[in-house]
Amino acid sequence: MVLTHTTNHTYTHPFPTVTLAYFLRYCSPHLNPFAKHVLSTDTISSHVDPATGRLHTTRIHLKKSRLPPAVFKLLPVSITGGNEANKASYILETSVVDMREGWMSTESRNLNFVGVLSVVERQVYTVPRSEGDAARTDVETSVVFRSRLGDKIRGRLGQAAEKSEEGGGGGGFFARLGARGIQRSIESLASTKTVDQLGKSREGMGIILERLRQNGVMGVLEVVRRARERGMENA
Repeated sequence: MVLTHTTNHTYTHPFPTVTLAYFLRYCSPHLNPFAKHVLSTDTISSHVDPATGRLHTTRIHLKKSRLPPAVFKLLPVSITGGNEANKASYILETSVVDMREGWMSTESRNLNFVGVLSVVERQVYTVPRSEGDAARTDVETSVVFRSRLGDKIRGRLGQAAEKSEEGGGGGGFFARLGARGIQRSIESLASTKTVDQLGKSREGMGIILERLRQNGVMGVLEVVRRARERGMENA
C-alpha cells in the first residue's frame, strides 16, 4: 500500500539564498532551533558535473526522529525491538542543483525501519518564470509512505488462522487487525506526523533565510563556527 502527501510553498527569497539555506538547515540548533533532533550530518560525496555545471551532493543525517510513537504502540515488541525512546534513524539525502536553469531537486529516505515503513520525501525548488519574481522561490514537496509490514506478515496471518481454527483462539494480534489494516494505520499515522514536521521544516528554513538576509553569509557561518567550538569544549 502507498500513501502520498503533496504540498506547495513559496519562499520570499531568491533561489541562491534558498538553496544555501537548505544545505545549512542542519548545521547547528543555534542557527536553526527546529534542528535539535539532528544528531549529526556527514557529506558522502559532492561534485560538479563538468558537462552540465550541476552540483550533485549526497549526505547522511542521523536524527532522533523515528517511527511515530503511535506506530510503536501499534506494533508488538518482536517487530520494533522495544524501547522506542532510544530509536534513531539514518536519513540518506541526495540533491542536484542547477544554478543556470534555476532549479534544485532533492530526495530524502529513511534507512532504518524500512521493513515497517518507508518514507521518501522529494522536493523541487524552482525560480518562478514570471518577471518580477526573482526574489521568490517555489518548492513542491511530495512525501510517499509505504508500509511493507503487511506483505511480510501475510504468512503469519495464515498460520494464525490455522492455529485459531485448531485451538479456537482469536488468531493473535495480526489476525485481529489484519495486514491491510496495519499498513493503512502505519501510513496514516506517519502522514499525520509528517504534516506537522513539514511545517516545522519551513519555519526552520525561514529562520535561516532571515538570518542570511540580516547578517549575510559570513555572519551566519560565524554563528555556526562558534556553536561548533562550544560543542568541542563541552565534549
